[in-house]
Amino acid sequence: MNMNKKKSLAVVIVAAVLTVLLGFTALVGWGPTGTGAARNIITGLDLSGGVSITYRAVGEEDPSSEDMKDTIYKLQQRVAGYSTEAQVYQEGSDRINIEIPGVSDANKILEELGKPGSLTFQLTDGTVVLEGTDVETAKAATSADEMGNTQNVVELVLTDEGSTKFATATTENIGKQIMIVYDGSTISAPVVQTAITGGTAQITGMANREEAESLASSIRIGSLALELEELRSNVVGAQLGEKAISTSVLAGAIGLLLVIIFMAIVYRVPGMVAGVSLLIYTGLELVCLNAFDLTLTLAGIAGIILSIGMAVDANVIIYARIREEIAQDKSVKAAIKIGFQKALSAILDGNITTLIAAAVLAYKGTGSIQGFAQTLSLGIVLSMFTALVVSRLLMNAVYALGVQDEKYYGRAKEVKPIDFVGKKKIFFVLSIVLILVGPAMMLMHKSSDGKVLNYSLEFMGGTSTTVTFNEDFSIEDLDAKVKPVVQEVTGDANIQMQKVTGGNQVVIKTRELSVEERNTMEDKLVSEFAVDSSLIATESISSTISGEMKNDAVSAVIIATIFMLLYIWFRFSDVRFATSAVMALIHDVLVVLACYAVLWISVGNTFIACMLTIVGYSINATIVIFDRIRENLKEKTKKQTIADVVNLSVTQTLTRSIYTTITTFIMVAVLYLLGVSSIREFALPLMVGILCGGYSSVCITGPLWYVMKTKIKGKQK
Repeated sequence: MNMNKKKSLAVVIVAAVLTVLLGFTALVGWGPTGTGAARNIITGLDLSGGVSITYRAVGEEDPSSEDMKDTIYKLQQRVAGYSTEAQVYQEGSDRINIEIPGVSDANKILEELGKPGSLTFQLTDGTVVLEGTDVETAKAATSADEMGNTQNVVELVLTDEGSTKFATATTENIGKQIMIVYDGSTISAPVVQTAITGGTAQITGMANREEAESLASSIRIGSLALELEELRSNVVGAQLGEKAISTSVLAGAIGLLLVIIFMAIVYRVPGMVAGVSLLIYTGLELVCLNAFDLTLTLAGIAGIILSIGMAVDANVIIYARIREEIAQDKSVKAAIKIGFQKALSAILDGNITTLIAAAVLAYKGTGSIQGFAQTLSLGIVLSMFTALVVSRLLMNAVYALGVQDEKYYGRAKEVKPIDFVGKKKIFFVLSIVLILVGPAMMLMHKSSDGKVLNYSLEFMGGTSTTVTFNEDFSIEDLDAKVKPVVQEVTGDANIQMQKVTGGNQVVIKTRELSVEERNTMEDKLVSEFAVDSSLIATESISSTISGEMKNDAVSAVIIATIFMLLYIWFRFSDVRFATSAVMALIHDVLVVLACYAVLWISVGNTFIACMLTIVGYSINATIVIFDRIRENLKEKTKKQTIADVVNLSVTQTLTRSIYTTITTFIMVAVLYLLGVSSIREFALPLMVGILCGGYSSVCITGPLWYVMKTKIKGKQK
């Protein structure tokens, strides 16, 4: 055996071992009794429960709504350090509830979070120079002292008003102490070394990292608009049962198997190589979720399953290119090399564009937006690695081991260009009709139900009913026995139920109930389950997605869209490519929005994840076609018109568009068929978005770019 064959055999063996090891450490470890990496993945409230802490505002009988909203928003930012999926919402008129997933020690969280109280910065005579609300953020950090030694510090960032106050105070008190007083006790008394005018400051003299963390925590929690006291804390169980996880994992396994079989049938040997790459990708995804401490929710599981389908795309682009090169009478070895080279720009541009959006969402977004962006970024990086590195190594290794006949790879058939540009009016009219269905249905819902969309508890808030049953119901029992009774009262399937660990207490969250409906609910629970009426308590709760979080999400999406537009403009040297891509993206989002309106699907956290997924999927599909148009423009002959180039480019990439749509659709369709009801509400609009993304990339983007290229400036070619 020569050296090349030995190396190739080694690559194949390593890939096989890696696949087995990753599968064992990740997938085998899943579940409550598992021991692998996946067992240690941080999961959300819906999958594993967590800690629920209720605070009450003190000092005021009826705190203002502005102070409550401000405090909730700041607490949301505080608890994001524990998990991006942590929830903070108002309960009643003066209480704030915090739910942090993936933890089980309420006392530890209370200790680390700190006791919310009053915070002031005072001179030694007691003069207050700064309020806690003047501090925007505080965090522990390290810096070098005058001798170059590393020291622990607390870094403060002040608000605009706080910056002005602090500049005056430090200028007038150089060499003097400014005491930090928390709940009447001095927790630090640093000496002013110099005037601080830039809005940022450092507190030095920390004995260790723990002291710096403790001080930063006290300052952060003391900067709240309201002073809070702990009312109660509980460990709550998962909102969904173990069945939700098991069925989703099963759906992922079945979907993955079907995709691998499909790829093997369509692409033969390269398809089997893609299957191995996908298995490695899936294992790496789960292992990295654990390594980077990313929070996994049920929507996150769906996102991973979807990303598996999308990860096929890069392989499809590469293998289609290899077949095209073989059709041009290149040797298989040369075709493999050129195929990877020609596919590189489309893969990089599509993934980098989506990665830019993910980076903006991670930086600007909050809560579930940030969590989604983190898992999206991870999926993009891993999919590029497995497609461009793992698949390439395996392909070359398989070839070197003797699988060299053209029949194992296939030859692209010459196809006659389809006149997509000539049918542009039909496509445009169809798209306009699909988009307008959404507003029409929203107006109908507004007139009949008072809501344009079926907003869930996360968006609208509702009523929380705490019930102590006479027996210990499982989540499955609650779904089967209690949920139908509650739904009979509310007339709405949007119901969330949580068990409080260590007892028979259950928290039932529904839409806002009237006094009459609350009484009816109590009567039903008493008559159906013999519950003691004195052990039933109801409170109004606010939405877990605050106005500020909505604004953060909207601004993040707008900024991400602008950056994507700029990147495409830069890469393609034509703003019309960028504009067409963004318009197609907006088209897909509006069609999916129409799906939510027509089918009256619940709009909650998964709505945001769904829309962001469609954005990434849509832009990626569009880039592939634009990359081929750019390539064909360079080779355009005098006899060819711009329309000919567009039609040829779309036709050449048509197989890729169809196959990618099929593989991604398979993954989500299996999830829809096997998943629990809440996951089906996520999968259904995703399936619509996948089909719409495939349609728009093939039928809309090319003709739309053609119109901008030839009509807007009057240059008909």
